[in-house]
Amino acid sequence: MKSLLEAEEESMQEVREHDVVKATVVAVEDGQAYVNIPGLKADIPIAKKELASPEPDSARDVVKVDDEIEVFVVALGGENGATVSKVRADRMVAWKEIEALKEEGQTLQAHITQVVKGGLVASVNGLRGFIPASQMELHFVKDLSVYVDTTVEALPIEIDIRKQRLVLSRRSLLEEEREKKQEEVFSKLEVGQIIPGTVKRLVEYGAFIDIGGVDGLAHISDLAWHRVKQPSDVLAVGDEVNVYVKNFDPETKRISLSVKDTMRDPWLDKAERYAEGSHIKGKIIKLTDFGAFMEIEPGFDGLIPMGELADRRIARADEAVQLGDIVKVKILHIDMKRKRISLSITRAQKDAEIADVSYYKDEPAADEAAGDAEQD
Repeated sequence: MKSLLEAEEESMQEVREHDVVKATVVAVEDGQAYVNIPGLKADIPIAKKELASPEPDSARDVVKVDDEIEVFVVALGGENGATVSKVRADRMVAWKEIEALKEEGQTLQAHITQVVKGGLVASVNGLRGFIPASQMELHFVKDLSVYVDTTVEALPIEIDIRKQRLVLSRRSLLEEEREKKQEEVFSKLEVGQIIPGTVKRLVEYGAFIDIGGVDGLAHISDLAWHRVKQPSDVLAVGDEVNVYVKNFDPETKRISLSVKDTMRDPWLDKAERYAEGSHIKGKIIKLTDFGAFMEIEPGFDGLIPMGELADRRIARADEAVQLGDIVKVKILHIDMKRKRISLSITRAQKDAEIADVSYYKDEPAADEAAGDAEQD
């Protein structure tokens, strides 16, 4: 008898508060279940709210007689000899599993439940986790509500069981994935390539375009041949476009792209319609210290250098022409490479004078021919 009592006392000492121990279900009612824990004399009741979360309609929905379950010892003593909880045991098991995943660098599934200040709340194996806003994406997300009621893959980056604190990161996974894709993309990338891409994000200074899992930047000046006030004027998120690889740096992971360089410059098409030595008319649209610009056609102009504005020496362009003047010029040179057209008012005037002189020289001969015709 003495040895039996000593063995029983030793069993009692094995059950400690805040331990997770095995228990056998001995009875089940709608509102609670009773379990037997080796080492404790009496059967311990567990309210249905402590059997599962969320609370079931009946304890019978969760356990049945003879089930072996694990329970968390909340406290020893009291009317029933102890207070235990299966919900808290499940949580302890979940905490240990998550700790193991963190040590192994494994991921877990996090179901986003709500937006809170600074980030998102997620449910992970019955535990409450927190994903800071900065750890959700590779870039800033203005509206986090789009993630509510979705499930994402994440890594546990901070665990404190005592404080019930679990911090997760999705960004770290995205960074790893991006790094792998970057290595693959950069190994095949060449300056001068024209490759397909998808517009991912528009910013004031250009557009970020995905070229196979890696984003490159097309500056606003490289979006179109004409002047673009804002990227949204010519592109929209989701647009599929061809891009020209201008430059890239594997170390900084930066890629410079161009949309306009995949298309022929409209300036060249316009320039091909004109010939050097021909005469055209146009409107003066800009005066500078080195001459005046004349609009040949909308979006296409040429420069009249200071020395070609007048047949006299002038210090300022407005001494010869004014904004809005319609002038006749001679095309001196078309530089297709530098996309410049040089024009001259003075040469056009000289050509006109020569033409007049030629006309008058030919006029007497024409009159004599007419007189001979009358005599006949």
